[in-house]
Amino acid sequence: MQKVKIPITLHPSKAAQHRLSYDGIVPLEKLSRLEQVVQEEVGEIAVKIHCKIDEQGLVVISGNLSTHVTVTCQRCNGDLGLDLDQDFVYSPVGLDAESDHLPAGYDEVELDENGEINVFELIEDELILAIPIVPTHNEASCSYSSEPSSFGKLAAKDDKPNPFDILKQLKKDS
Repeated sequence: MQKVKIPITLHPSKAAQHRLSYDGIVPLEKLSRLEQVVQEEVGEIAVKIHCKIDEQGLVVISGNLSTHVTVTCQRCNGDLGLDLDQDFVYSPVGLDAESDHLPAGYDEVELDENGEINVFELIEDELILAIPIVPTHNEASCSYSSEPSSFGKLAAKDDKPNPFDILKQLKKDS
Protein backbone atom coordinates (compact mmCIF):
# COMPACT_ATOMS: atom_id res chain seq x y z
CA MET A 1 0.00 0.00 0.00
CA GLN A 2 1.26 3.46 -0.87
CA LYS A 3 1.93 5.99 1.89
CA VAL A 4 -0.68 8.75 1.75
CA LYS A 5 -1.26 11.97 3.62
CA ILE A 6 -3.31 11.40 6.76
CA PRO A 7 -6.30 13.78 6.80
CA ILE A 8 -6.74 16.12 9.77
CA THR A 9 -10.50 15.51 9.87
CA LEU A 10 -12.51 12.59 8.62
CA HIS A 11 -16.21 12.05 7.96
CA PRO A 12 -16.54 8.52 9.40
CA SER A 13 -19.76 7.38 7.76
CA LYS A 14 -18.66 8.46 4.26
CA ALA A 15 -15.23 6.91 4.79
CA ALA A 16 -16.81 3.65 6.03
CA GLN A 17 -19.18 3.44 3.04
CA HIS A 18 -16.20 3.71 0.70
CA ARG A 19 -14.07 1.44 2.95
CA LEU A 20 -11.24 3.96 2.91
CA SER A 21 -7.82 3.06 4.28
CA TYR A 22 -4.96 5.39 5.09
CA ASP A 23 -1.34 4.39 5.58
CA GLY A 24 0.90 7.34 6.20
CA ILE A 25 2.97 9.46 8.53
CA VAL A 26 2.00 12.30 10.87
CA PRO A 27 4.78 14.71 11.91
CA LEU A 28 5.21 15.12 15.66
CA GLU A 29 5.17 18.91 15.25
CA LYS A 30 1.44 18.72 14.44
CA LEU A 31 0.63 17.25 17.88
CA SER A 32 1.18 20.05 20.39
CA ARG A 33 -0.03 18.22 23.51
CA LEU A 34 2.25 15.24 22.81
CA GLU A 35 5.19 17.60 22.27
CA GLN A 36 4.78 18.75 25.89
CA VAL A 37 5.19 15.18 27.16
CA VAL A 38 8.15 14.03 25.04
CA GLN A 39 11.63 15.52 24.85
CA GLU A 40 12.29 15.68 21.13
CA GLU A 41 10.27 17.97 18.96
CA VAL A 42 10.84 16.28 15.63
CA GLY A 43 9.81 12.82 14.59
CA GLU A 44 7.18 10.88 12.74
CA ILE A 45 4.29 8.69 13.73
CA ALA A 46 3.42 5.81 11.42
CA VAL A 47 -0.37 5.65 11.17
CA LYS A 48 -2.68 3.06 9.62
CA ILE A 49 -6.43 3.74 9.61
CA HIS A 50 -9.19 1.52 8.19
CA CYS A 51 -12.82 2.62 7.98
CA LYS A 52 -15.63 0.10 7.56
CA ILE A 53 -19.14 -0.86 8.59
CA ASP A 54 -19.21 -3.93 10.82
CA GLU A 55 -21.74 -6.80 10.96
CA GLN A 56 -23.98 -4.83 13.34
CA GLY A 57 -24.13 -1.87 10.96
CA LEU A 58 -21.88 0.31 13.12
CA VAL A 59 -19.27 2.59 11.59
CA VAL A 60 -15.84 1.42 12.76
CA ILE A 61 -12.52 3.24 12.60
CA SER A 62 -9.64 0.93 13.45
CA GLY A 63 -5.93 1.15 13.05
CA ASN A 64 -2.46 1.18 14.47
CA LEU A 65 0.02 3.86 15.57
CA SER A 66 3.74 3.34 16.04
CA THR A 67 6.59 5.68 16.84
CA HIS A 68 9.70 6.10 18.97
CA VAL A 69 9.74 8.88 21.57
CA THR A 70 12.15 9.97 24.27
CA VAL A 71 10.82 10.89 27.71
CA THR A 72 12.49 11.66 31.03
CA CYS A 73 13.07 8.74 33.42
CA GLN A 74 11.33 9.66 36.67
CA ARG A 75 13.90 7.74 38.73
CA CYS A 76 17.23 9.06 37.39
CA ASN A 77 16.11 12.05 35.23
CA GLY A 78 17.94 10.55 32.25
CA ASP A 79 16.64 10.02 28.73
CA LEU A 80 14.34 7.04 28.26
CA GLY A 81 13.51 5.82 24.77
CA LEU A 82 10.07 4.27 24.32
CA ASP A 83 8.77 2.37 21.32
CA LEU A 84 5.04 3.02 21.25
CA ASP A 85 2.82 0.67 19.28
CA GLN A 86 -0.89 1.19 19.87
CA ASP A 87 -3.92 -0.45 18.25
CA PHE A 88 -7.31 1.24 18.40
CA VAL A 89 -10.93 0.61 17.45
CA TYR A 90 -13.45 3.46 17.56
CA SER A 91 -17.06 3.90 16.68
CA PRO A 92 -18.34 7.47 16.29
CA VAL A 93 -21.27 8.81 18.29
CA GLY A 94 -23.09 12.12 17.89
CA LEU A 95 -22.71 15.11 20.19
CA ASP A 96 -23.94 14.24 23.71
CA ALA A 97 -25.19 10.85 22.48
CA GLU A 98 -25.37 7.72 24.61
CA SER A 99 -23.03 4.90 23.63
CA ASP A 100 -24.52 2.01 25.61
CA HIS A 101 -25.13 0.04 22.42
CA LEU A 102 -21.44 -0.21 21.45
CA PRO A 103 -19.73 -3.62 21.73
CA ALA A 104 -17.14 -4.01 24.49
CA GLY A 105 -14.13 -3.81 22.17
CA TYR A 106 -15.09 -0.44 20.71
CA ASP A 107 -14.22 2.94 22.16
CA GLU A 108 -16.38 5.90 21.35
CA VAL A 109 -15.26 9.02 19.55
CA GLU A 110 -17.50 12.05 19.51
CA LEU A 111 -18.42 13.71 16.24
CA ASP A 112 -18.13 17.48 15.94
CA GLU A 113 -20.93 19.76 14.74
CA ASN A 114 -20.05 18.92 11.10
CA GLY A 115 -20.30 15.15 11.67
CA GLU A 116 -16.52 14.70 11.47
CA ILE A 117 -13.78 13.57 13.83
CA ASN A 118 -10.37 15.17 14.28
CA VAL A 119 -7.96 12.37 13.38
CA PHE A 120 -4.90 14.20 14.73
CA GLU A 121 -6.53 14.60 18.18
CA LEU A 122 -7.46 10.91 18.14
CA ILE A 123 -3.84 9.96 17.32
CA GLU A 124 -2.51 12.32 19.97
CA ASP A 125 -4.86 10.93 22.65
CA GLU A 126 -3.86 7.34 21.86
CA LEU A 127 -0.14 8.11 22.06
CA ILE A 128 -0.44 10.07 25.31
CA LEU A 129 -2.33 7.14 26.83
CA ALA A 130 0.36 4.72 25.59
CA ILE A 131 3.10 6.53 27.55
CA PRO A 132 3.46 5.10 31.08
CA ILE A 133 2.25 7.33 33.91
CA VAL A 134 5.67 7.11 35.58
CA PRO A 135 8.21 6.25 32.88
CA THR A 136 11.36 4.63 34.33
CA HIS A 137 14.26 2.54 33.09
CA ASN A 138 14.40 -1.03 34.30
CA GLU A 139 16.45 -1.23 37.51
CA ALA A 140 19.47 -2.86 35.85
CA SER A 141 19.99 -0.07 33.32
CA CYS A 142 18.94 2.93 35.44
CA SER A 143 21.73 5.22 36.64
CA TYR A 144 19.88 5.94 39.86
CA SER A 145 21.90 5.30 43.01
CA SER A 146 20.18 4.06 46.15
CA GLU A 147 22.71 5.85 48.32
CA PRO A 148 21.29 9.02 49.85
CA SER A 149 22.55 12.12 48.16
CA SER A 150 23.40 15.18 50.20
CA PHE A 151 24.88 18.46 49.21
CA GLY A 152 27.12 19.80 52.00
CA LYS A 153 27.04 19.05 55.69
CA LEU A 154 24.10 19.63 57.95
CA ALA A 155 24.65 21.86 60.96
CA ALA A 156 24.62 20.17 64.32
CA LYS A 157 21.33 20.42 66.13
CA ASP A 158 21.50 23.06 68.87
CA ASP A 159 19.98 22.24 72.23
CA LYS A 160 17.94 25.37 72.69
CA PRO A 161 15.68 25.66 75.69
CA ASN A 162 12.01 25.17 75.01
CA PRO A 163 10.22 28.54 75.26
CA PHE A 164 7.13 26.83 76.66
CA ASP A 165 8.99 25.55 79.73
CA ILE A 166 8.13 28.88 81.39
CA LEU A 167 4.44 28.12 80.92
CA LYS A 168 4.91 24.77 82.65
CA GLN A 169 6.44 26.58 85.62
CA LEU A 170 3.51 29.01 85.74
CA LYS A 171 1.06 26.13 85.67
CA LYS A 172 2.84 24.38 88.54
CA ASP A 173 2.93 27.58 90.60
CA SER A 174 -0.78 28.16 90.35
